[in-house]
Amino acid sequence: MEPRIRIEFRRVCKRFVARERGTEEVTAVEDVSVAVRDGEVVSIIGPSGCGKSTLLNMGAGLYLPSAGEVYVDGERVAGPNPHVAFMLQKDLLLPWRTIRENVELGLEIRRVRAAERRERAMALIERCHLAGFERHYPHQLSGGMRQRAALARTLAVAPTVLLMDEPFSALDAQTKMILQQDLARTLAEEGKTALFITHDLVESIVLSDRILVMSPRPGRIVEEIPVDMPGRDAPIRRRLHARVGPLAAHLMEQLNIGQASRVEVN
Repeated sequence: MEPRIRIEFRRVCKRFVARERGTEEVTAVEDVSVAVRDGEVVSIIGPSGCGKSTLLNMGAGLYLPSAGEVYVDGERVAGPNPHVAFMLQKDLLLPWRTIRENVELGLEIRRVRAAERRERAMALIERCHLAGFERHYPHQLSGGMRQRAALARTLAVAPTVLLMDEPFSALDAQTKMILQQDLARTLAEEGKTALFITHDLVESIVLSDRILVMSPRPGRIVEEIPVDMPGRDAPIRRRLHARVGPLAAHLMEQLNIGQASRVEVN
């Protein structure tokens, strides 16, 4: 039996009015169709401004498509969706709340009982290697630890789909690799489905089952690449695979990196 489709974009298009040009419309994304199955991790790469984040915003129901439709678990997305959780580049932790209270935030909004909130939050704090820091405030933690707390908060609401927009881009290389490892293990153990935006080509390879390459604006999917190598739950080990270098080189070629200075991966 084929795994269930968790999130699907059906020929979506998104147009915005360009403020600096009055009523003129700008097409950010055009005719994009993507289906992400249960337990799958799919990365999106492409030039800056090609509509990667726009796709995630439509998946979360923060934007509605100008044309086409988005579905989560077979239901058409018509507004903010409680089955989807969003993790961004910035941790956005509330500075006046402790780490535990930050992790509990989504559960509190959903009016989950206090005892259950605390139990779930503490289990995730332990899983994300933050045990002992639950009473600390965000300013007392390193950038990597704050992103761990943001991941725990994202997982606390038990989302069907995780949407992740460059969550590790602000971290140093060593911390990034450690968090990639933690994320990959967590996604594998919990069977989570994720749509992941990154500008780091190797990151897209080591974390993903598939990579989608987008064109410059208006963004379209120009190539879909299966990452046919073992170790998606252990990205540090996957980095050593012989196919990583050639695949990264192929992605660079697709994005014209080093050939056209006007193109920037972001």
